[in-house]
Amino acid sequence: MNSIIKKSIDKSISYQDYRALVKQLADENSNTGLEKTEDLANYTKLNDKRMKRWDKTLKISEEAQQQITDFNQKITWLVITESWCGDAAHMLPVLNKIAELNMNIDLKIVLRDDNLELMDMFLTNGGRAIAKVIMIENKTGEVLNTYGPRPSEATSYVNRFKAKNGTLTPEFKEDLQHWYNKDKGQNIIKDIVQKLCQLEATACL
Repeated sequence: MNSIIKKSIDKSISYQDYRALVKQLADENSNTGLEKTEDLANYTKLNDKRMKRWDKTLKISEEAQQQITDFNQKITWLVITESWCGDAAHMLPVLNKIAELNMNIDLKIVLRDDNLELMDMFLTNGGRAIAKVIMIENKTGEVLNTYGPRPSEATSYVNRFKAKNGTLTPEFKEDLQHWYNKDKGQNIIKDIVQKLCQLEATACL
């Protein structure tokens, strides 16, 4: 296994520990990462509420559950994130629910600013975009695939806006949060199921 990936896995935390950390930081009006600001602390509070809501309300269809439970390779999902990241707050609860359905999937979380060597191995268009999921085969340590920083439909939505306007406006970012709320995690579930199917070379939903 790559030594940087191994080092990051060794100091990773579980989803439950990450949730406890975010809640604690929200209560303390703080945030993860090297930069501590009022804005990032406020995003952390908002994300704590988002994750709490998705932890309670996320639904996975029976068809998707079947595809997930059928997956038969032992893999680790190493997720790079920070408490203030809005995309991550929508993505992580979904990844956790999926991992809970299959003992072969081990979900581990690391913070970007504490793992910049790892982050720089998995840039998106040259940037340190998060959340980033690294899918690793346990037996060989091989990186099988990656996912993120956003689900496929949100990525298309963002790319179209950037192509037309050059940069993401605060109004667009608000629209993107509305998209996440309306989608209810279903695009993430679909994307992940497809990736699991590809790894096992089986027919996807």
